[in-house]
Amino acid sequence: MNSGRAPGIRLITSFSRDSWYRSFILFLTFLFYTAYHLSRKPISIVKSELHRNCSNIIRPADLNITNNATWCNWVPFDGDNYQTIFGILDNCFLVTYAIGMFFSGIFAERLPLRYYLSVGMLLSGLFTCLFGLGFYLNIHSLSYYAFVQVMNGLVQTTGWPAVVACVGNWFGKGKRGFIMGVWNSHTSVGNILGSLIAGVFVSSAWGLSFIIPGAIIASTGIICFFFLVERPEDVNCTPPQHYNNQDLGEVQPLLQGTLADSNGAISTETTVIVEDHTEAISFCGALKIPGVVEFSLCLLFAKLVSYTFLYWLPLYISNVAHFDAKEAGDMSTLFDVGGIVGGIMAGVVSDYTGGRATTCWVMLMIAAPMLFLYNSIGQTNLTTTIVMLLVCGGLVNGPYALITTAVAADLGTHESLRGNSRALSTVTAIIDGTGSIGAALGPLLAGVISPTGWNNVFYMLMSADILACLLLSRLVYKEVRGWCGHLPRVRGFKEI
Repeated sequence: MNSGRAPGIRLITSFSRDSWYRSFILFLTFLFYTAYHLSRKPISIVKSELHRNCSNIIRPADLNITNNATWCNWVPFDGDNYQTIFGILDNCFLVTYAIGMFFSGIFAERLPLRYYLSVGMLLSGLFTCLFGLGFYLNIHSLSYYAFVQVMNGLVQTTGWPAVVACVGNWFGKGKRGFIMGVWNSHTSVGNILGSLIAGVFVSSAWGLSFIIPGAIIASTGIICFFFLVERPEDVNCTPPQHYNNQDLGEVQPLLQGTLADSNGAISTETTVIVEDHTEAISFCGALKIPGVVEFSLCLLFAKLVSYTFLYWLPLYISNVAHFDAKEAGDMSTLFDVGGIVGGIMAGVVSDYTGGRATTCWVMLMIAAPMLFLYNSIGQTNLTTTIVMLLVCGGLVNGPYALITTAVAADLGTHESLRGNSRALSTVTAIIDGTGSIGAALGPLLAGVISPTGWNNVFYMLMSADILACLLLSRLVYKEVRGWCGHLPRVRGFKEI
């Protein structure tokens, strides 16, 4: 008697060749950008080790140790202005990253993504390791660490435009918010792994907190070179359609252009564009896409908040809750766990409602009072700390994740581009590059403001969230009008 195929085999064979390739690319790009963020995280963990609370440490004189240079703090971070120095060091990375991002998208449009990503990850691994080698080579020059951060910020710009462009090449519009919400958890997963890996070595040999992540991202660069497939056409797979003439009885007011006839009447007629132009879009041309400027400026303030937490949360927890460096680093991972959930929720809600801007606006508006509560009561007990970190992480990182993934992909495949798929990297770079300006400003302002009290830092973060909401107001208004029937819109695009 033939029992038929085993359930596991039936499950495996139920997926088409295209589905397997799409899943493989999604996994690879997830792995790649996890490695990028994993290599950025150690600096925030090591800060509390480079400048420690020396009052509770036995002095070297009591141990007959003659070298006083590095017995407690690591020169040049041993002065009273150490927080400002840390802020400057962060900005050596972040300012270079912000500037380089605007050019990185242009290069990514014109170079093979596989080579571009591979070289970028190998160089990122090199400069991450060089920072850690300062421990073993006993380097105490601020200019050395600043130079390494500058170079690392420059080469790390290769990551985001390239991975988003690759995913955009493989996935159509359908459930893009959900797919990219899950996929974008690589940011938080990388932060968590980077914190845990750095925390293992921070108290004994902080150099390894950089060298191990550096080796990991360099290894993923080698994997990228051998296995990445940039486009479905390269392996004879079916490319996705970013626009579909089914279920397009309405036109989305925000991310879909509205057509008007000569009398000014709104037309719902939609043309399916299947032509793929090979000419890369110009920088100014990308700025003219509806919604790019608003979302870019919104991301500036959203990323300001997110990156301030990324670089300063472990030190804040250590100072306020009096955890040691490893415990503070481990506790800070809860913020990123909340970010994973927040990113997925933002994607699901925006897919269901069709309101990318409104989803971001609501989460940012709720985030402001939650930040106030976290600073006020977040350290009263362990349970409260855990809950507040999870909630704040979800609300802060949810809009950030949605804008940098689904929104960027929507705009990069906007119907006004008429099938030009080569615009995706440039649009992604503009959005993330503008956001990276905020990422540079946040940690710098935190370094300047924190000596006056952590309360002032949180007031700055709450103000940034409110400004981000204001910048989305026009787009939210359009979406709400669309829901009320004043403007036609699309509820969803089916992916092929």
